Amino acid sequence: MGVLFDESARRHATTTVRLDRPFDIAPDGGSTYGVDELAELVRTAAGWLTAAGACRGDRVVIVKDNHWDYDLLACAAVRIGAIPAQLSAELSTAALEQLLKRLDAAVLVTSGGLAERCAEDGLDLVSTARATLLLDGYSPGALSLDDVRGQAAPAPRLRPDDEPLVINHTSGTTGVPKLVVHSTRTIIGQLARFESTRLPRIGVRPDDTVVNASGYAHGRTFCWTAVALSMAPQDLVILSKPDPDLADPMLRAHPPTIIEALPSTYVRFRPLTERLDNPFRRVRLFISTYDAVHPPTVRTYLNASALRSPLWMQGWGQTETGPLTFRFHTRRSLNGAASSSARHLGRPIPGRTRLRVVDPDTFEPVRRGQPGLVFVRTSARCLDYLGESERWAAKRRGEWWNTGDIGVHHRDGHVSLLDREVDATPKLSCLETEDVLEDRLPQAQECVVLGRPGEPPLPVVVTADGELTTSAWRRAIRGLPAMQEPVSLTWDQIPRTGTGKVRRALLLEQLTGSTDTPGSGRWT
Repeated sequence: MGVLFDESARRHATTTVRLDRPFDIAPDGGSTYGVDELAELVRTAAGWLTAAGACRGDRVVIVKDNHWDYDLLACAAVRIGAIPAQLSAELSTAALEQLLKRLDAAVLVTSGGLAERCAEDGLDLVSTARATLLLDGYSPGALSLDDVRGQAAPAPRLRPDDEPLVINHTSGTTGVPKLVVHSTRTIIGQLARFESTRLPRIGVRPDDTVVNASGYAHGRTFCWTAVALSMAPQDLVILSKPDPDLADPMLRAHPPTIIEALPSTYVRFRPLTERLDNPFRRVRLFISTYDAVHPPTVRTYLNASALRSPLWMQGWGQTETGPLTFRFHTRRSLNGAASSSARHLGRPIPGRTRLRVVDPDTFEPVRRGQPGLVFVRTSARCLDYLGESERWAAKRRGEWWNTGDIGVHHRDGHVSLLDREVDATPKLSCLETEDVLEDRLPQAQECVVLGRPGEPPLPVVVTADGELTTSAWRRAIRGLPAMQEPVSLTWDQIPRTGTGKVRRALLLEQLTGSTDTPGSGRWT
């Protein structure tokens, strides 16, 4: 990864990268790059990190506004033999402080605005690393870009394939995220290499326009960067904000043929499908990871494509393991189908992942078709949780990994996901119920069902104006298990992670004053 951009520039000089705004590391660099220019930017950043004091084996923490230069900085750190740790700026100050303590970084790369926000919350961000490099603004004791410019990048310093390569954190929907350590062998050799296969219909072609609208602090985009550069499409379009009005001009100017976005971003971009100049008309492949996507969203995008048979590829996996199963949706598979079909996550990847479902208390295998705790086996499993090795060890049973998800392994081999163990309730699947509610409530942007111990689940309905009529709710819950009266909120009232996931534990606390969940939470 330290020489990814150099090698891609030599092999595939035709790809053009288009940004919705300039990089934070190059605010005057414009919004259009060739791969050779990106390679030069990575080398320049490697010089900055060297001048700031980063050495081989050191940790370099990156926490800043969301943009793809997270991965350019990470590649720069890898180039000098350091280990990049990518942290989302959407983390709470308390969570950020804990993660920074675990990381004990040699160099922290951040922004003046984030340093100010943390100072207001009582955290001196600059003091959390041996050296702090600010990309903008000023803070006492921090280095500026002017202080480190001019340092030539050292020659690439490779590290063994099984040593730590990159550190990313989990989503943190239930508390402080875990720091997941991956090696070159796991995240590149196992995940990126597999995804770089040119498969019919879903493989990247030389004339493709590939759009990504993601959370760039996360491991998925680090892997995606390796894949996208090696596959060399005609255009790579990077969207850094989930605002549909900001994304619309970019999407209309460069209509995608393949798009990957966060589930929450797909929800936010749905109004664009109704505009006369529908920017999704050329898409043949929609890709979704990170979180559940409900049927109305998938259906909307598949119908927005003007192609005869577009596909929606839904991946289920974790930061710790990468993708474990894939499912392809078509217009036919969702139009008129039962809503719960969206919980059908496909089958384990042949030859790469194995899966079994066990009793949550005894860990004994349950029969096919019965719900239980999902265990997986994959060569892409992470090396450790930094600073929480005992937590990592508790989720490992030999070669098997406890996902913490409740699911069903059906007789035909496909997997259905019901809930996270911490959220699981005895009388309904929160995820399946959310699917049904979103199908029955066209005005809902999102539905969230929160499990509560000893009480009916609490439904939350997100609408544009935060309003929901009693009659609409009564029609929506017909035939469903008992739930409490709904809470209706707007999108901005929902606490979210950096990938747009609902922070269910925090939302439950805000609405009820309690963080008690129906599950044990041992496997989060």
